[in-house]
Amino acid sequence: MRSQPGGAGGIQMETQESPKRCGHPRGRRFTPAADMARKIRVAAETRASRDFAIVARTDARTSLGLDEALRRAQCYLEAGADILFVESPESEEEMRAICSRFDVPMLVNVVEGGRTPVLRASDYAEIGYQLAIFPGTGFMATAHALNSVYTTLKRTGASVEAEVPLEDFMTLSRALGFEEVWAFERRHAERDD
Repeated sequence: MRSQPGGAGGIQMETQESPKRCGHPRGRRFTPAADMARKIRVAAETRASRDFAIVARTDARTSLGLDEALRRAQCYLEAGADILFVESPESEEEMRAICSRFDVPMLVNVVEGGRTPVLRASDYAEIGYQLAIFPGTGFMATAHALNSVYTTLKRTGASVEAEVPLEDFMTLSRALGFEEVWAFERRHAERDD
């Protein structure tokens, strides 16, 4: 699976009705499996290259049970999906059952505090996953750091006693690309000669 320069290497197709919600809480609504399979067939038939991967996600596990999630995943595989994503398995045993059922790349979504066991990447690979995504990890770390630093600021009136380390301003500025912005401004600034 390779992407073209400036392009995408694949698409993730989901079964949830709008509005899309996180895959770990209850209460999500789903499109019928036949409708999702139809969409996958269209995507498979119209892609310009086999290098463009189709990831089929089902969120059925939490609300409809593991058997229904597996049935849907099989349906999506038969429709042309290249990678299967059975969201929110609730134990390592379920994860093994999911991965052993299919002979295609499998994807696991790691949500710290969610329903799926949080393991090392090597453990996921041993279970049978080829892809592990950690979409919320950075946000959760950032939220924790922000809560800590602003609690300190509120309590002490200063940031110097923050328990979390603060990034150096110039290091952050460079990481965000501000040096290029400043160079552009220097090249094009109006001069008062």
